[in-house]
Amino acid sequence: MLRRINLTTQIMIGMVLGIIVGQLYRSTHPDPEDLKAFSHGIQIFSDIFLRLIKMIIAPLVFSLLLVGIAKVGDFKTVGRIGLKTIIYFTVAALLAMVVGLIIVNVVEPGKALNLQQVARDGVATKPFDAREFITHIFPESVVDSMAHNQILPIIIFVLFFGVATAAIHEKGKIIIDFFDSVSHVMLKVTAYVMKLAPLGVFGAITAVITEKGLGVLSGYLTIIVSFFIGLLIFVFGILLIICLVMRIKFFSLLSHVREPMLLAFTTASSEAAMPKTILGLERFGCPNRIVSFVLPLGYSFNLDGSIMYMIFATISIAQAYGMEISFAQQISMMLILLISSKGMAGVPRASLVVIASMLQIFNIPAEGLTLLLAIDWLLDMGRACTNVIGNAVATAVISKWEGEMGEPETELKE
Repeated sequence: MLRRINLTTQIMIGMVLGIIVGQLYRSTHPDPEDLKAFSHGIQIFSDIFLRLIKMIIAPLVFSLLLVGIAKVGDFKTVGRIGLKTIIYFTVAALLAMVVGLIIVNVVEPGKALNLQQVARDGVATKPFDAREFITHIFPESVVDSMAHNQILPIIIFVLFFGVATAAIHEKGKIIIDFFDSVSHVMLKVTAYVMKLAPLGVFGAITAVITEKGLGVLSGYLTIIVSFFIGLLIFVFGILLIICLVMRIKFFSLLSHVREPMLLAFTTASSEAAMPKTILGLERFGCPNRIVSFVLPLGYSFNLDGSIMYMIFATISIAQAYGMEISFAQQISMMLILLISSKGMAGVPRASLVVIASMLQIFNIPAEGLTLLLAIDWLLDMGRACTNVIGNAVATAVISKWEGEMGEPETELKE
């Protein structure tokens, strides 16, 4: 029966059951110590799920980032268009993260969850030490870094390894092919691990409701509304301004990709909307050679909604546990995400792995990840739709930049 129910529905069921079980236990066991003991015990489900997530972080980041660097290396062969595409993707990603940072710092949605008392024992917090942070980036042993899931040293090693692999040309192709296969295996492992997400959500929600009561649920609404406000600001603020500067008819573009936008929103998958996005962009006037180059790359390197969510979610979780993230740390998060998300953005649920690695880097309680996963399905709908719009704008910008933008069709064909 469970095989017929998709993962999103299973997660929702896990959330509802967690609320019911947590509230029932809370109403029948008034002793605070009893509630704390039950909460601690039931959270074994989320503990197991989080350990499995941490298990896949290092190999998944290593393989996907290495293959991603190889793709960037291929940009040299396409010259001018490739360089312009890289520049635009980088600027768009930074702007998306800036919007996410502004929203999360102004509204502080994570504080609505107020999970300080639910934080598990052994989760330590310490002040940001710039010298320790910088020296930690450079690994003494990449094997040790992978064993301890130290993502920053792994990224540094992969950057050197990827550049060196590209430098030996044909001899490096076998290495790229090998790690491309490894990345596909790790994606399959990720899919297996994600099947346990409903249990992880059940354990986390039950534990929180048991200790905090139903009042904590109002915090979810704050997070949902705040994030969607951020997406709207990015689409109708940042992307609209970019189109105005480039003299691109923004609302005409949206009308040409309205079907893939709706498909992405309802299925929570921007990849599912790709075929219709291609058709819509060509009808808008973008040449096929640019669409066929920019759009596929955009689905790996330019998912604006996803990268905004990664930094929004990370800081929201920190806020939920009463942690203060300094300006310097937030800038560091942006730079880390700018690199670590490349090649992972188009992978289903990959944002979960990236966020988990960010939580570990900045010593933020990982338990908050399973709590956020309970509403991830709804946030994912907004992310997917924004990703489609962001890639449509990127393709139109490169087309205009190249002076190859044609006239849009006046009547949209079915």
